[in-house]
Amino acid sequence: MITHKRIEMDTIEYQKARELRNETLLRPIGIPDYGWEMHDSESFHFAAMDGDSVVGCALLYPLPDSRVDVQLMQMAVAEWMQGKGIGRDIVNELVHFARFRCYHRIVCHSRENVVDFYRKLGFVTYGEPFKEVKILHRHMQLILD
Repeated sequence: MITHKRIEMDTIEYQKARELRNETLLRPIGIPDYGWEMHDSESFHFAAMDGDSVVGCALLYPLPDSRVDVQLMQMAVAEWMQGKGIGRDIVNELVHFARFRCYHRIVCHSRENVVDFYRKLGFVTYGEPFKEVKILHRHMQLILD
């Protein structure tokens, strides 16, 4: 059974989430391990757990120029668990958390190949496509009621 929880940086779950991010997001595009953690210490971290294993993770970074916006970053689901609703459930958990904390908007830089995933969850694109880490991305947002 998959469970979801907020994790702290001083836990083994955080270390497992870092490894999942390295394996799923960074290594495939040639970014060194731990090379995209510039906002980790200011972010809220979440994990999907299968027993003691982290099978999905994401973080919410409160944008410094806004009191009402957060950025969804570093969303990863273990390759062997993709397509089972884990990513959807993580996003739903983040949305619930953001609403509870009175944030009004979640933004993300979505890789072009997963734009439809976020659209199905209510996110909309805005602005022009752009390259980040040599990959085409889209700005997306979800306005929270």
